Amino acid sequence: MLKIIMTEEPVTQPDWVTRGKTIRQLIQELRTFEDQDLLVEISVDDGETCRPISLVVKSNGKCVLLNAELKADETPLYKG
Repeated sequence: MLKIIMTEEPVTQPDWVTRGKTIRQLIQELRTFEDQDLLVEISVDDGETCRPISLVVKSNGKCVLLNAELKADETPLYKG
């Protein structure tokens, strides 16, 4: 789990924190991992929960990483 340290001083965040990364930047960073067979997951809550990336799609001019796991009461929108 990632640990976030809160301070009273304003923190200047790098531009990529709020803007995000390009596909090229992401691939470049992923290439630095020695084990290229590691599973990739995504978190939107500082690592508290992680989910596998099921699909990578282009949507509205952006690359979107999706988790397609169903919740108990959902019906799949795709057949695979």
